[in-house]
Amino acid sequence: MTAPLWTAIDAAAATKGQATRPFAAEGVSIDSRTVAKGDLFVALKGPSFDGHDYVADALAKGAAAAIVTRRPEGCDDAPLLIVENTDDALSGLARAARRRTRAKIAAVTGSVGKTGTKEALATALAGQGKTAHSPGNLNNQWGLPLSLARLPADAVYGVFELGMNHAGEIAQLTRLAQPDVAIITTIAPVHLEYFNSTFEIAEAKAEIFEGMSGGTAVLNRDNAYFPLLAGHAAGRGVGRVVGFGAHPDATARLQACEVDSDGTSVKANLDGKELRYCLGLPGRQWALSSLAVLAATAALGADVEIAMEALTRMEGLDGRGRRHKVSLPSGAISLIDESYNASPVSMRAAIDVLAASKPGAGGRRIAVLGDMLELGPSSAAMHAALAEALTENGIDLVFLVGKQMAELERELPRAMRGGRSATADEAVPQIIAQLREGDVVTVKASHGIRTDRIVRAILAAGRAAPTRH
Repeated sequence: MTAPLWTAIDAAAATKGQATRPFAAEGVSIDSRTVAKGDLFVALKGPSFDGHDYVADALAKGAAAAIVTRRPEGCDDAPLLIVENTDDALSGLARAARRRTRAKIAAVTGSVGKTGTKEALATALAGQGKTAHSPGNLNNQWGLPLSLARLPADAVYGVFELGMNHAGEIAQLTRLAQPDVAIITTIAPVHLEYFNSTFEIAEAKAEIFEGMSGGTAVLNRDNAYFPLLAGHAAGRGVGRVVGFGAHPDATARLQACEVDSDGTSVKANLDGKELRYCLGLPGRQWALSSLAVLAATAALGADVEIAMEALTRMEGLDGRGRRHKVSLPSGAISLIDESYNASPVSMRAAIDVLAASKPGAGGRRIAVLGDMLELGPSSAAMHAALAEALTENGIDLVFLVGKQMAELERELPRAMRGGRSATADEAVPQIIAQLREGDVVTVKASHGIRTDRIVRAILAAGRAAPTRH
């Protein structure tokens, strides 16, 4: 019989709380809408919500107990763990989970690509031992502690994502995770609304080393901030720095890659050993990400050959590269869902993948692009600069969503302009009306623009199935 994730005694010790009665929890949740039977529900309080209002709902859905600062109304006889502060209690669970496990822990951050890299590393390790990882993008001051609190004591590996909008945030998260291996995917102009320069972003990402004691840093050797990050790693006592990329001095070096609609063939060298493998996802960015994954796999003591084989089965995530075949009344099209988020770097990567995708007979390469948010004073220029990537890659038609995309619209040749809409909902009829047999369509924007609604509308307009590579 599997031991429970948290007993009342263990949780009380971790949180310095007082349990009203014994309980045994199989999971941890902070959202009453998705709480599962057997979860320990943590009643967090935010600027516009109070989890105590939903404790009764969570218990009614089968939660094993709830962590609270007071007894909610109607929960007099309920199994509760009463603490002084529920945020601190969640962090307490995270620290206790990290102390009791012997798992090797990897932490992933970076301006772009961290969620995909985290998922790829979890896939690479899953066949080599019990592997826990943060689902989706649970990477902030609540998501990372929640993910750690869910870490089973008998896990062999743990893979966690660390995100930030402001300086100091990653420092807090890494001290909880205490990673054995830290990956920084790249440094790029993202979140410039909160930072004055990419240098400041690099400094903030380097906070990941503050939670390490020895271990390995896996850094992008092609990035201009590699020397800065490597210096920070050495200064924090990180045992080894491994560079990945196409740079001739990279320890995990990309020698060649071929991209088509079905995936990416990679030729690389890791610590002097020649590697050849295929990825289930198309894109040079995935080839580079896979090098970080394989370098981390080796640093964690896992088998690189098994990891390479696992990466052939990688599939895109919703909003991050998932592909669909959609049968519309006008004919079958291919839809690439990149709608979750966007930055100048990831936009160019998505355009490159679209260019490498082969349309059907009579089909076109179509980009649906929405505003990139949080770019600060350089936003207008960064939007306009996308025109070069679109024209050089021979994209046939471009639909635009949002105010900032007016800057790009002005730079595009008239023949490429499919139209610009203020919102994603307004764009839907115009886009669907112009799709035809054989088209390949990529949808990408910052999450706040909600171009995921365009993806859902296209899927709803026809019969759809995700493609497998």
